Amino acid sequence: MVEVDLDAFFDRVNHDALMARVARKVKDKRLLGLIRRYLEAGIMADGVRQPTAEGTPQGSPLSPLLSNIMLDDFDQLMWSRGHRFVRYADDIRVFVRSKRAAERALDKCTKVLEQTLKLRVNREKSKISPANVATLLGYAFFFTKSGVKLRVAPKALKRAKARIKQLTSRKWSISMGERITLLNRYIRGWMGYFRLADTPKKLRELDEWFRRRMRQIRWKEWKKPRTRAVNLRKLGIRPDLAYQWGMTSKAYWRIAGSPILSRALPNEYWETLGLVFLHDAWRRYRTT
Repeated sequence: MVEVDLDAFFDRVNHDALMARVARKVKDKRLLGLIRRYLEAGIMADGVRQPTAEGTPQGSPLSPLLSNIMLDDFDQLMWSRGHRFVRYADDIRVFVRSKRAAERALDKCTKVLEQTLKLRVNREKSKISPANVATLLGYAFFFTKSGVKLRVAPKALKRAKARIKQLTSRKWSISMGERITLLNRYIRGWMGYFRLADTPKKLRELDEWFRRRMRQIRWKEWKKPRTRAVNLRKLGIRPDLAYQWGMTSKAYWRIAGSPILSRALPNEYWETLGLVFLHDAWRRYRTT
């Protein structure tokens, strides 16, 4: 896989080249003038307006659309040569059969982008990688007998775990209801993006760790040994075991991973509180 990195793409778009491509389809001169003024509106730096001779405003909803228009010639060239490629705004990946073909593809992409479109390719960040170690927009690839499938890239998975860890910190004193609301919002959004991942086992493993952190929080909320023993009994634990575990001095994480607390706070317990787990969200997205 060829990964082409455009150096500061949104800052380097040539206005004349972009407007020429917009004008191929748009004939309304008033609209063309409006887009041109939008491109040349300038930026505010330390309270002073500075003109912009090139580039598109970052963060604007129009910029991704203009980037697609700017790079349409590149797409057409790739299609005409029969390349299999993916481009999302300025993220470009080209898939070929060999390293030699990848080197030729990278060289051709660089010439088109720099000479024809007046953009700049970052040669240090552009690279050639085996498809099974390459990533694209948070996704990675793996091979099975039935073909190539998608998985969550290691870095994206690490970021998700770090965010869940932050939201399930036992040092963060908020109500369980508020915590679950924030967790559900994040998990639904994250899983909605990564719904194409074909790794349910990895999600179930992450859920096990996630539930353990939630049990840790609940255990700390109960605070006193007597309260813990009483709550364990209410959750169906035998009185002698409830007393024994309620009075224990073992650390939070160890208790959270114990069979007794897993039995007292099973998956169904968290479901009654409305908590959404990653594998459940993934399964719902895949069946709708």
